[in-house]
Amino acid sequence: MHKRNTLRFLASALAATLAAAMMAACSPAKTEFKSVDITGAEYARDFQLHDQNGQMRSMADFKGKVVVMFFGYTQCPDVCPTSMGELAEVKRQLGADGQRLQVLFVSIDPERDTPEVLKAYMGNFDPSFLALRADTPEQLAAMAKDFKVYYKKVEGKTPTSYTMDHSAGSYVYDPQGHLRLFARYGGGPQALLGDIQQLLKSGGGA
Repeated sequence: MHKRNTLRFLASALAATLAAAMMAACSPAKTEFKSVDITGAEYARDFQLHDQNGQMRSMADFKGKVVVMFFGYTQCPDVCPTSMGELAEVKRQLGADGQRLQVLFVSIDPERDTPEVLKAYMGNFDPSFLALRADTPEQLAAMAKDFKVYYKKVEGKTPTSYTMDHSAGSYVYDPQGHLRLFARYGGGPQALLGDIQQLLKSGGGA
């Protein structure tokens, strides 16, 4: 009797193991990203800002594209031009898929970053890149709070020579407009390129 119960237990355990293995085989493997995976985040979901051409923009305008959003300012001496240059390189390396990448540069210094200045700045990197600008300081502050972005004015020797401390990472959205990744500054274009290629391939499925 004891032997029969042992055989039944072993058979049951084997069946459970096989079932678990089959379920694991049928489940899609979780995508591994180089950037920080923040899929399902309850913040930074949308915006309403004018671009450098005066057109009102929101996330819905870019459905079907991977969107990379970076907060900075045109007089930034290092972090901003480095990040934008890397994004231009990513787009170049995407080849034909570069048309499915939209880079958004959100100015944290609308006082100096006029539409004309932003238009010229975007032209230094890629003509398809869009700059977004808040109409009022209050609108910028509200967006920064919603997107968990830090920025602070640092006074200079003259009223117009100030600098801006600010967050240095980028948000990455999938082609369905869902926030998926946070790319830290300094990760390099190759890591971001791989992440964007994966999002384009998946079509936005989390």
